[in-house]
Amino acid sequence: MSTGKKITIAVDGYSSCGKSTLAKALAKKLDYEYIDTGAMFRAVALYCLENGLIKEDGEEVYKVKDFLEDIHIQFKTDQKSGDSVVLLNGLSVEEKIRTMTISRLVVKVSGIKEVRAKLAALQIEMGKKKGVVMDGRDIGTVIFPDAELKIFMTAATEERVKRRYEELRGKGQKVTREEVAENLALRDHDDTTRKESPLVMADDAVIIDNTNLSKKDQLMMLLALAQQRIQEINRDHVED
Repeated sequence: MSTGKKITIAVDGYSSCGKSTLAKALAKKLDYEYIDTGAMFRAVALYCLENGLIKEDGEEVYKVKDFLEDIHIQFKTDQKSGDSVVLLNGLSVEEKIRTMTISRLVVKVSGIKEVRAKLAALQIEMGKKKGVVMDGRDIGTVIFPDAELKIFMTAATEERVKRRYEELRGKGQKVTREEVAENLALRDHDDTTRKESPLVMADDAVIIDNTNLSKKDQLMMLLALAQQRIQEINRDHVED
């Protein structure tokens, strides 16, 4: 648990490299709030699918921007697990947004300028009070360019495909490695080439390649970085 002045921690990186798992664990260790921005975009994609704004094959996307005022996204803490869950218009959609269908569709809505603007405003508001660990694609470059600690995560493509495949199969979803690999390639391309807030590493980010790192090793590494930065901030605050 952290004490003293709190900081903002931005965790960016590629799909299926363990950002959410690590950011969530770090937030618990520090007693910080965890915000999964990817879940917010998935919630928008789910809304679009359930309200006929996008076809299930993703080939046609209708006027999503005209319905943004009807999309309300919040986070709450699950009383049993202690985990943060995303609410779409007051209802938990954690399971619905983690399907392969939503993984395919989220790339169709994540690049829409108006969608990114709406969610960016929400994310900035959520992180204003500090004491937050937020993960996504543009947290350290667009949402919180002044974050006291920025992490950029990556892993070998083969390892990311393996992790995602095992995760989905573990949840009972019938997918093939080929489908997972194709989806990851599509998401990587979209993340790095889209016009609106593409995935890039902040100049002052600490890069972590976790291809061969255990979850425990990753957490200890980030916890040490966070505690060091918190100590520096508090020392500077006392000197001022």
